[in-house]
Amino acid sequence: MQIEQLEILDFLRAHPPFDELPDEVLQRVAAAIDVRYYKAGEAIVEFGQVAESWHVVRSGAVEVFRRNGTLYNRLTAGGYFGEFGLLRNGRVRFPVTALEDTLLYLIPRELFAELFDQHERFADLVEVEDRTRLRQVVSKREESNDLLSATIDTLVGRSAVTLSSTASAREVAQRMSEEGVSSLLILEHNPEVPDLPQLAGIVTDRDLRTRLVAPGLPYDTPVTEIMSAGVVSVNHNQLVFEAMLAMLRHNVHHLPVLRNQRPLGVIALSDIIRYESRSSLFLVGSIFRQHSVDELAALVPEVRACFARMVAEDASANMIGSAMAAIGRSFKQRLLELAEAELGAPPVPYCFLALGSMARQEQMIVTDQDNALVLDDRFDPVQHDAYFRALAAFVSDGLARCGYSYCSGGVMATNERWRQPLKVWERTFTDWIERPTPESLLNAGIFFDLDGVWGRLEWATRLRELIARKAKGNSRFLACMARNALQRTPPLGFFKDFVVESDGRHSRVINIKRRGTAPLADLTRVHALAIGSMALNSFERLKDVIDAAILPLGRGQDLYDALEFIAMVRARHQAESLAAGEEPDNSIDPEKLSEFERKSLRDAFLILGNAQKFLKYRYQPGRAN
Repeated sequence: MQIEQLEILDFLRAHPPFDELPDEVLQRVAAAIDVRYYKAGEAIVEFGQVAESWHVVRSGAVEVFRRNGTLYNRLTAGGYFGEFGLLRNGRVRFPVTALEDTLLYLIPRELFAELFDQHERFADLVEVEDRTRLRQVVSKREESNDLLSATIDTLVGRSAVTLSSTASAREVAQRMSEEGVSSLLILEHNPEVPDLPQLAGIVTDRDLRTRLVAPGLPYDTPVTEIMSAGVVSVNHNQLVFEAMLAMLRHNVHHLPVLRNQRPLGVIALSDIIRYESRSSLFLVGSIFRQHSVDELAALVPEVRACFARMVAEDASANMIGSAMAAIGRSFKQRLLELAEAELGAPPVPYCFLALGSMARQEQMIVTDQDNALVLDDRFDPVQHDAYFRALAAFVSDGLARCGYSYCSGGVMATNERWRQPLKVWERTFTDWIERPTPESLLNAGIFFDLDGVWGRLEWATRLRELIARKAKGNSRFLACMARNALQRTPPLGFFKDFVVESDGRHSRVINIKRRGTAPLADLTRVHALAIGSMALNSFERLKDVIDAAILPLGRGQDLYDALEFIAMVRARHQAESLAAGEEPDNSIDPEKLSEFERKSLRDAFLILGNAQKFLKYRYQPGRAN
């Protein structure tokens, strides 16, 4: 083999999709390649001409255009083009021009067709559409993780052990001993529907110890007095990951599993722990065992280690964001417990809200705190505000010590503006939707992602229902929100011309949150508001949007994949910073990414850019959505 062919062979071995081909096949390809040189500005192929070859960029850069002249893509070394025409009608569909002096490898049409037909992995990697490679990356991660593929019923080892709500504590203990179980479900029979008893509660070994034996209650005490009512349950066909999140969110160790509203069994912490991404469940339990802010702050290294482990174990960005949000939620809950222990019982009921990424369950290790207080309508500032001001300060200062920095925009319950009675919040949200202003639109982008973490949680649900009801179909408000969602654009200018910036600490970087995950969350929120979705998580919102069929076919899945990949790049960057002993941030240097990551990131940003164009088109004042 000649020296030139050996050089070509080495190049092919180092770049996908050729690295999936057997070496003997690569040698044939290297021998068949025609090498061409093009000067900057020179046309390489033109629309409609016969597609003779598949083109691979050896060096330099090219621009791929749509037939109307708009830019479609930019490619550098390792990039390829021409497969569209070769695989379809044999004519060039996308004209290409050399952006700079460029060297190309041309593979004959017949050889490309042979490779595509005979080598399945090669064919899979050749991007027939923008989203192809990205979908493969995301689905590969999903398929490799049991949390996303196993359903809860696979963990149920035996049928549910149940008793009627008319039973005594003694009967419960006897039945649990006979069956050798640590928990038992209590059913309440409805005379109107005798064949479908309702789940009334659950009794565990711990309940018997702490609610019966320790207080010295008689053994004939009705089970309804010692059971845990308001049971958190899961359906048999939900994912193991969802059961894990339910345990994290509610700090419970037993979950009843239902099938067709009937108890199927109970899964315990010990059943689920082998599917869990190491220690996030244990960490949440540890948070609630701490007795001071100092002790909570001492858990920060464990939080960071938990995050790094999940990244290292290839958990998806969706899983990581949900688990980290549950950990942050637990810190807030324990701080509120400690605050009430120090300040005394609240003078009127309240609901403490999480906002932004924590409410959406999309939190990473670098995050600030966004929160607010919803107060009972009987709230009197003169009588009551001193208490809630102190409560908010205790929680906010505690969160700052636990790694959740203060919000630079003052979106915290320490701000009097964000401590309001429920009726004021309802009036404020209504005003924001019906009479939007630049300031209220910015606020809506934060406050319309809200979740209750403590107190009267039903108030948070009530506010979300109000938002969904009033925003749906309000074309003027949706158009304003869409316009705001277009303020942050993706850094489209690949590869040698990434749109990079300086963040004060770095130069030539991309803020992957500001230019990637944030605009994706923004546009997803607009679509969710338009259809009245009650979902908070962006991935769940996208599922609702896909079901509503308001996007062109396939675009919803594209957005899902783009969000997952960009968020995962962000998570890996932060985990790598932790491993290097550096303070993590959101600033990505594209030159430090692998060639494959850069290509996939380009795909994701192209999807985001196209989605923003569609958003601008769809949501216009007066247009029916």
